Amino acid sequence: MTLVARLTAALALAAPEGLREGDLAEGSSDDAREAAVLVAVTDRPEPGVLFTVRHEDLRTHAGQVSFPGGQVDPDDRDPAHTALREAWEEISLDPAQVKLCGTADRYRTISNYCITPVIGVIPPDLDFTLDPGEVSELFEVPLAFLLDTDNHRHDSVEFKGRIRGFTEMRWQGYRIWGATAAMIVNLSRRLQCR
Repeated sequence: MTLVARLTAALALAAPEGLREGDLAEGSSDDAREAAVLVAVTDRPEPGVLFTVRHEDLRTHAGQVSFPGGQVDPDDRDPAHTALREAWEEISLDPAQVKLCGTADRYRTISNYCITPVIGVIPPDLDFTLDPGEVSELFEVPLAFLLDTDNHRHDSVEFKGRIRGFTEMRWQGYRIWGATAAMIVNLSRRLQCR
């Protein structure tokens, strides 16, 4: 079975118990802004996942590790269109190179975004051009490392007078945490159910 077929089959299953819905403990927000990210999985014997490091000069989440993606534009047809458009803008990933597998579980952030992770498989070793205004680095982490729960460190921090839990993963000096790590945890739980 191909990587695309395996991921597509896993995403088609019912969501498992215990997925993280979001950072806001107060409940759902009706005015959340819609966003989508591309979880780009490289099609190699040991698949990897692409991550960006947001530029230090950005207004929000400067210097943080994230997936390519962003807010839904009025012209976007669906979350996949948003994720592919943003990946093209941020890292010059040609949408024609992406074999879409489906969407993973939506995640609500503390900054009031409701993010849909779009899973796609890409050829390995593509050439990318980073948008210097948005992205300072691009790197790849083995999918097996990300899915291994032993690499998911859980911690907490006080934010706005409340203790909030978060997950982080450390890979070769990079810190993957917050909403990005939570979406990985959800994807790990979904793929482990197969």
